[in-house]
Amino acid sequence: MMGKSHLIISTGVTLSAMSLLGHEITIPVIAVATLSSLLPDIDEPNSLLVRKAIPEFLLRGLQIALLGGAIYLYFAGIAAPPWNIVLALLVGSVSFLPGRRLRHLVMLLIALGLFAFGESYDPWHYIAACGLALSALVPHRGLTHTLYAVAGWGALLYFASMGRVDGGSLWIAGGMSYALHLLADSLTQHGITPLPPLPFKLRLKLMSTGTKKGSAVERLCILLTLALVIYVFILSR
Repeated sequence: MMGKSHLIISTGVTLSAMSLLGHEITIPVIAVATLSSLLPDIDEPNSLLVRKAIPEFLLRGLQIALLGGAIYLYFAGIAAPPWNIVLALLVGSVSFLPGRRLRHLVMLLIALGLFAFGESYDPWHYIAACGLALSALVPHRGLTHTLYAVAGWGALLYFASMGRVDGGSLWIAGGMSYALHLLADSLTQHGITPLPPLPFKLRLKLMSTGTKKGSAVERLCILLTLALVIYVFILSR
């Protein structure tokens, strides 16, 4: 399912359900629900979340920096010939990686930065760094599309929001929105494997992303979500 569909469906259904259950819908709750609706696709470098977090201009900047670094290594005399040429070619060749690989590289660099310089956010910088590094290495619809990830994200939000007035709502919003993303992906031909290493797949085979049928199913789910949102936040007030 497309990222924009996940964003609308997971966020809309989550906020509507929480309102019906009597939870106050605050700005932090909306933000957590929105982020969580896209978070499972952090393992896909071309997903909506990753493309917004790591835009094209940042990739172009990285490529220019790598080419500049290659030129510097060639002329700086750090290594004697022919090793200066070898180092320059190695660094320069990275700049020609496809966008997917470059985004993975950026995620790994951010993870290294958090490990090295994020001590003031202890222990959350370690958690974020491990999450970014793992997401850059695992295949799409792998670990981030499991019930373990739902439980881990919910637990992380629960402990992170302890002491907040709306703390109880934050982990519910995050966990529910994350789980709804996985439920939406289970409608596709590929489906998800919710409890690896168990081979069981949750796969309803109602659609394939990018096809006419898939687009029709996504539009129907979006319309139903909007109808629910209108009922909960407008008609029932």
